[in-house]
Amino acid sequence: MAALHARRRAAGVIGISAALALVLAACAETEGPEGGGEATGGGGADGEGITVGTTDVVTSLDPAGSYDSGSFAVQIQVFPFLMDSPYGSPDVEPSIAESAEFTSPTEYTVTLKEGLTFANGNELTASDVKFTFDRQLAINDPNGPAALLANLESTEAADDRTVVFTLKSENDQTFPQVLSSPAGPVVDEEVFSATELTPADAIVEGNAFAGPYAITDYAQNELIQYEAFEDYQGLTAAPETTSVTAQYFTEETSLKLAVQEGDVDVAYRSLSPTDLADLREDDNVEVYDGPGGEIRYIVFNFNTQPFGATTAEPDPAKAAAVRTAAAHLLDREALSQEIYQGTYAPLFSYVPEGLTGAAEPLRSLYGDGEGGPDPDAAAAVLTDAGVETPVQLNLQYSPDHYGNSSDEEYAMIESQLEGTGLFDVTLQSTLWDTYTNERREDLYPAYQLGWFPDFSDADNYLTPFFLAETSFLGNHHSNPEVEQVIRQQSTTADEAERTALLEQAQQMLAEDLPTLPYLQGAQVAVASTDIAGVETTLDPSFKFRYAALGR
Repeated sequence: MAALHARRRAAGVIGISAALALVLAACAETEGPEGGGEATGGGGADGEGITVGTTDVVTSLDPAGSYDSGSFAVQIQVFPFLMDSPYGSPDVEPSIAESAEFTSPTEYTVTLKEGLTFANGNELTASDVKFTFDRQLAINDPNGPAALLANLESTEAADDRTVVFTLKSENDQTFPQVLSSPAGPVVDEEVFSATELTPADAIVEGNAFAGPYAITDYAQNELIQYEAFEDYQGLTAAPETTSVTAQYFTEETSLKLAVQEGDVDVAYRSLSPTDLADLREDDNVEVYDGPGGEIRYIVFNFNTQPFGATTAEPDPAKAAAVRTAAAHLLDREALSQEIYQGTYAPLFSYVPEGLTGAAEPLRSLYGDGEGGPDPDAAAAVLTDAGVETPVQLNLQYSPDHYGNSSDEEYAMIESQLEGTGLFDVTLQSTLWDTYTNERREDLYPAYQLGWFPDFSDADNYLTPFFLAETSFLGNHHSNPEVEQVIRQQSTTADEAERTALLEQAQQMLAEDLPTLPYLQGAQVAVASTDIAGVETTLDPSFKFRYAALGR
């Protein structure tokens, strides 16, 4: 992605490592992607539009055909949602809905605002909402988000403005968040197919948008031209800038060069930690940091880890001591600063900082009690359990799936575990296409994984991991008491009670250590003074919304 500026002016960057937003703001007149004309001017006092650069990849403009951050980053700009997060909050509120509430334990009723329309002039009614969710389930595309609707039994339009969702299980407190997720964009039933994915050209030609922006020009993974939709009635304010051009780069180095030369106003995901470190030295920019939603963690296979259930010497107490010793030795601050230059922050719990219900039990339970490692504590727990040292530990990671820094990241973890002689680590790497299958086949006693949330609710870091019937980990951990608390929080409507249950679940998991979380993707923003709204975009909803940016 590249936009050419007539001259360089003060630049700015918003950066998020790996899976989170990275933004650069610059001030300059822009030309088209190959010098083919000026981008349309728009919002701001000077009338200029904003150009966004990204290395993201769009899978599908049709919400039923994608379940990835690159596609969702486009969809949140142009499609309406029943529920959405206000700036600065991870929690959701009615957006194009006037109200949304449980009207029975298994019925969630949404009343739409009056006078809703799509950019093409078609009315947006409850019929479109029913059509949207019916087609998600009917198409059930392998690359789509239909799995997020597993608890949805049916959707009915009671009248033009009233939608009733019937759920399979009662009082599902995550369902409002699902309506703000990749499964939630509402589409125009007069433009989209009910039974198959609709091509991007047909969507753009049909002007089937009702978000803050509409798309006026679309070349997938090359260029997207956005223009503000004047009749947008969603939760957030009208766009600060009426014209945004998104242009797609294939290489991080090209994006960095465009940033340095002032060829883009905003660069959005992603620049490497090294590139970010270089840009931090730029005297023309100011750096902002905030929490992100991506997490990194080590998974312990309870069958094949040292002293696991299927090993030659199974012993649950010794297995727990091995996990505990590893937790005592991990130096998160060193990983954060030396490998990722602060673009990832130390993580001491299962729910990342910034979300309602997040807590930090790992900080006090392990290491020196203040976030640092404690080799003496690690040695003591192994001795007390009768574990001979060094412990032989096979540790696996993927060098390609979580970024180029994974080699350095896991070399440092190996060094931290071996540094006191308590562990003898056999470190191995496997490319992701093989890795993702082999980890499920019990071939890795301990291994790397990462997670980016489907929606900004603490449950999304618990239920998919630690309920035996839904866990994608497949690491043979099972704790019925933990599972009971996780299920209870998901159906508890009182916010204070639910928060207490979330904290309890995290404490119990920290004592079990089925996984060892250690890093949280940090949002890092650097912006020039002429671009407003930068801090607003770095909120814990984990959605990068162009509408907040202005000059």
